Amino acid sequence: MAEREGVEIRYYAIIYDLIDDIKGVMSGMLAPEQRETFLGNARVLQAFDITKVGRVAGCRVTEGVVRRGARVRIIRNDIVVLELGVLQTLKRFKDEVAEVGNGVECGMAFQGFQDIKEGDVIECFTLEEVARSL
Repeated sequence: MAEREGVEIRYYAIIYDLIDDIKGVMSGMLAPEQRETFLGNARVLQAFDITKVGRVAGCRVTEGVVRRGARVRIIRNDIVVLELGVLQTLKRFKDEVAEVGNGVECGMAFQGFQDIKEGDVIECFTLEEVARSL
């Protein structure tokens, strides 16, 4: 009957092994927790429309660092305009760079988002998934 229903039968000689096994199975069923790690902030000084690229933000990093490929949150007048966006392009002058530090100006473009305005604040962070346990 167990084979027909697809039920797994396990045998244990010690009750503690059973408890540890059940905890392991139940922990695997828990969804992983997502943890944000803050990288830095930038302020949009000016927005540019560039043909074939779209809207690009001319920014100055005000705190920490910004990293290409990191997650971004765009805030306008204390209201979140974009949550969990992706920093697609990061340029310093005309060169594509991986990271820009505090006090440095750069150009940014975001994946699937064109509504950039002067004065917007860009929060840059990474997301990591942490496995939960019982």
